[in-house]
Amino acid sequence: MKSRFNFHPLVMIFSMVIIVAVMTWIIPGGEYERKQVNGKTQVVSNSFKQIEGRPQGIGAIMTAPVKGFTKAAEIIVFLLVIGGAFMVVQKTEAINACLQRVAEIFAQRPHLQKFFIPVTMTLFSLGGSIFGMCEEVIPFIPIFIPLAMSLGYDSLVGVAIPFLGAAAGFAGSTLNPFTVGIALKICELPYNTGLGYRIFVWIISTVFTIAFVMWYAAKIKRNPETSAVYEIDQARPWFKNKQAMSDKSQSVQDVQREESFGENQANSGTILTKAHIIIMSLFALTMVVLVVGILKYEWFIIEIAGLFFSLGILAGIVGGMSASEIADSFKEGAKDMVGVALIIACAKSLLVIAEDGKIIDTMLYHMGNSISHLPKILAAQGMFVTQSILNFFIHSGSGQAALTMPVMGPLADVLGMTRFTAVLAFQFGEGWINPALPTSGVTMGILGLAGIPYEKWFRWLLPMQIFFFIVALLLLIPPVLLQW
Repeated sequence: MKSRFNFHPLVMIFSMVIIVAVMTWIIPGGEYERKQVNGKTQVVSNSFKQIEGRPQGIGAIMTAPVKGFTKAAEIIVFLLVIGGAFMVVQKTEAINACLQRVAEIFAQRPHLQKFFIPVTMTLFSLGGSIFGMCEEVIPFIPIFIPLAMSLGYDSLVGVAIPFLGAAAGFAGSTLNPFTVGIALKICELPYNTGLGYRIFVWIISTVFTIAFVMWYAAKIKRNPETSAVYEIDQARPWFKNKQAMSDKSQSVQDVQREESFGENQANSGTILTKAHIIIMSLFALTMVVLVVGILKYEWFIIEIAGLFFSLGILAGIVGGMSASEIADSFKEGAKDMVGVALIIACAKSLLVIAEDGKIIDTMLYHMGNSISHLPKILAAQGMFVTQSILNFFIHSGSGQAALTMPVMGPLADVLGMTRFTAVLAFQFGEGWINPALPTSGVTMGILGLAGIPYEKWFRWLLPMQIFFFIVALLLLIPPVLLQW
């Protein structure tokens, strides 16, 4: 029976747009002065002033998604290109053949399966911690869902490995220049400030995130029907592959059935060919170029999209596809991303309404004032809660740092705590909260790409969110007490 609360993501987000528009009629307008420092916009401390509010009406609500589409244009184009490129790669059957081979290797060597989740999630966590991997995980979703299913897990595990892995690293940022780097610079702190403690936080974040995913994966392995997305996964094209791999895993010691499986694989038309190996080698090379480009040349969405566009063309050529077949496949993949693009645009429209209504600065000002009257430890924890609330509206780590740190840094001075504590509060609020936010374009885009309803994702993720909320509050205590 279908739940009456199984809202469509677009309906849910648009309802939030209406709620934020109502808030613009209640919350007075306010504004901080801003200045340009090294090409970055920063808020001037103690410059808040009330201004005339701009309540957002029906017209603003109706045009907000359109404005949101233009504001999210880069990530939407990124998704269209990624979708098109991956469809070309998928048409070559290289991914299916490679996944089937990988799953067969793990099925034949059950002792290796226990390393699959921790190793891959640690790699993604390093990406999130070192260079702020976030949007970059999107291309991995179509790969890890079928791979996780072929190993006897479900699509939630397939999404969690790259997405939550990167989020764990993002929350435990060590060298991330886009969040911690900017926050430290605004607070006039050296880049290596508190690096040892940040590494400790990264270890805590990564270990417990991996433990949560492994616990759930083990439960699904024992009883697949307990999966929150069991019916959704059954309808996926990879489900038969999952069943075949599951049967294979259960008969590892049965030589006759091993031979039978090999015959079935040969008959399935997914034998790993030389062309498949070349295509997957190109994909691996693309990942290497991606990392080098981000770290050395500061690539972002446009450059990454161009990289995957090149991959799609080369994969099609190597796979023996004609120019028309490559173009048609690309168009088909891009078309599949249109629904995701609309979700991202609608999520961005929340920020449009809040900005046009002039209520974000007002919220920041009053939150800062309420924090200033608390004891030191509670004030630090209040900073974290404030950053988490603001993160509901602002999903750019660098943007949130530029908005809040010029206020939170001096506020830390007034409260008698170090500015590093304020940076940590920002880091935790920006990292651990993001995967649960329905207003995050990346979160909703990934869920749309994965075909997982937000309410199922949120219910599944809620225990981990509560745990890390408590962990964040506790991790802010030592810096306050020890004045780090």
